[in-house]
Amino acid sequence: MPWFQHTADQIPRADIEALLERTVAEARERLGLARLRRVLLLPPDITRAHAGVGWMTEYLYHHLTAAGAEVHVIPTLGQHVPHTVADNEWMFGSIPQDRIHAHDWKGGVTHVGTVPAGFVREATGGLIDWEIPIDLNTMTVTQPWDLIVNIGHVVPHEVLGFANHNKNYFIGLGGKRTLGASHLASATYGIENNLGNLLTPVRRCFNYAEDEFLGDLPDVYIQVVMNYDPAGKLVHTGVFVGDDLDTYLAAARLSREQNITVFEQPVRKIVAVMQADEFRATWVANKAVYRTRMAMADGGELLVIAPGVERFGEQPEVDALIRRYGYLSKDEVLRLYSDNPDMQDIPHGTAHLVHGSSEGRFTIRYAPGRLSRQEIESVGYAYLDLDEALARYDPDLLRDGWNTLPDGEEIYFISTPSAGLWSTRERLYDR
Repeated sequence: MPWFQHTADQIPRADIEALLERTVAEARERLGLARLRRVLLLPPDITRAHAGVGWMTEYLYHHLTAAGAEVHVIPTLGQHVPHTVADNEWMFGSIPQDRIHAHDWKGGVTHVGTVPAGFVREATGGLIDWEIPIDLNTMTVTQPWDLIVNIGHVVPHEVLGFANHNKNYFIGLGGKRTLGASHLASATYGIENNLGNLLTPVRRCFNYAEDEFLGDLPDVYIQVVMNYDPAGKLVHTGVFVGDDLDTYLAAARLSREQNITVFEQPVRKIVAVMQADEFRATWVANKAVYRTRMAMADGGELLVIAPGVERFGEQPEVDALIRRYGYLSKDEVLRLYSDNPDMQDIPHGTAHLVHGSSEGRFTIRYAPGRLSRQEIESVGYAYLDLDEALARYDPDLLRDGWNTLPDGEEIYFISTPSAGLWSTRERLYDR
């Protein structure tokens, strides 16, 4: 069961700060420590900055250091581009740069165990038969810590059903083999079979790995849930603190209740905005695709306004893979995979080709900041000039939800696609 939880229509910052202090006090008591000497904070990376996890990390850092602890921070990047100094300052404020460490998903991991192929096969109903090696951030699993604090935002997610909890370890701090095996398993199982489900096959595999390989870590999860207030602003509605699976499930159930918008009929036109200060590659900006695909009508159009997007992949080899193959259906990718070593070398990138595809059902149109029409169209997307998109679909004038433009065009507008999931009732419940 959770150590404690707090829910409300809106939880003020001061209340969250008090809950953060309570987390530290309870952790010290449960671990039987008079004081905490070395503490590791594991927040998400900059693509989750809108959830307030940056200022929460900063508050914990100063609260712990004031009590005499040596505190370090590792943003759970996965294979995303490491933060710049400016990124860290924007997200984590006054935390010293030498206490913020970049995760190295290739050279900075240690093997801690393997999820057996038999368990993966059972979890996926026989669909997938490969093992998942578990390689995790070396600093996290080999250095002595009095306490490890995982901080994150629980929201529907394309691989794990809902984000956060042990995703911080196995995706955020995972190595190349772990990322590849788990992402390809998720894509093969089907993105629309994962979104909004409490326990997906890959989540079950990660729960196994946590129980088997991380049981000695002195850790706790701080998980927040957010929702829109009547004025259309994202606010915190839940804080869940604990060290077990039930803590995740409690948070995910609230997210399922608050963060999924259900339509009776498919939507013909969705316009989504991906903020420039968080989303710089289609790898992360495609959350707009993941979170709306179950709502889209066959033959409809999703327009992604992404002024910060300047590349496809977060890493050069992933960017090259996307440019070579483009976004493809699951059947096309699985057919190509066995004959192409570059796909086999980075299977998490191969999985992304599936996740970012509409499977031929609807048009994905991008209005990027720094990718050309030729580049966008070469990967299978349609293109719209950014200035033209902003002039017609001004985010400052549109409201979240249904909008009718002066010429009569009806659109559904989403200002923060990464904060939810949109689906027809049929696609959500008849799976």
